[in-house]
Amino acid sequence: MMYGLAAVARAPAVVLGVVSSVESGALCSYINPSLSRRRYSSAGWNHCRINRMPSRKLLVRAARLESKGPGLGFRAPYFELSEPLTGKTWKLEDFESYPALLVMFICNHCPFVIHLKKHIVKLSSFYMKKGLAVVAISSNSVVTHPQDGPELMAEDAKLFNYEFPYLYDESQEVATSFGAVCTPEFFLFKKDGRRPFELVYHGQYDDSRPGNDLPVTGRDLSLAIDRVLSGQQLPPVQKPSIGCSIKWHPK
Repeated sequence: MMYGLAAVARAPAVVLGVVSSVESGALCSYINPSLSRRRYSSAGWNHCRINRMPSRKLLVRAARLESKGPGLGFRAPYFELSEPLTGKTWKLEDFESYPALLVMFICNHCPFVIHLKKHIVKLSSFYMKKGLAVVAISSNSVVTHPQDGPELMAEDAKLFNYEFPYLYDESQEVATSFGAVCTPEFFLFKKDGRRPFELVYHGQYDDSRPGNDLPVTGRDLSLAIDRVLSGQQLPPVQKPSIGCSIKWHPK
């Protein structure tokens, strides 16, 4: 099923006897404390046997956010951001010589990003060799999510061997100017000569999500990049990216 770009969805999950929270990193916490637990950590799933199930069902709504506007043809906003790993400041104009630019809003902690992270590194490396410019940006508030702060961003970039700059949007002004709302969120721009970068793809990486057992392929984004680099038109209807909401600063 194809989705429009301007959509925000919250997907309910019905779970028997558990409270589901994908974004917090814990799959479930059983209501009855005597039951065994199954939790998610950075090391992976820890499995254990459930002794017995509670007698009642609990309806849980696990929120996830879809990417929405801006529309195709949107011009890439100016940005000037620091890269925590190197201390270098990157600007939009640093990528002016490239035929296409992929801007990814990601972070350290989001399970939807973690699910794709290794494949994103491989895909980015492959297309950077073909002339694609790639930049990743984290805009999450360190007030609410210190695990997404610049020091840990640098560690993440080093751990996963990012070949692209991973920039810190402390003010969140860049996320706002792009209209970014979730992680991961992908903005693919093309450039024709001296014209500004124009948005041609604002959709999902592929159909794989944490827990849906579909393999990570990067199919949707790969097809979009292939078409841009070969000068082909992209379809106007694109499946939105789905992930954790960007963590805005408390008001």
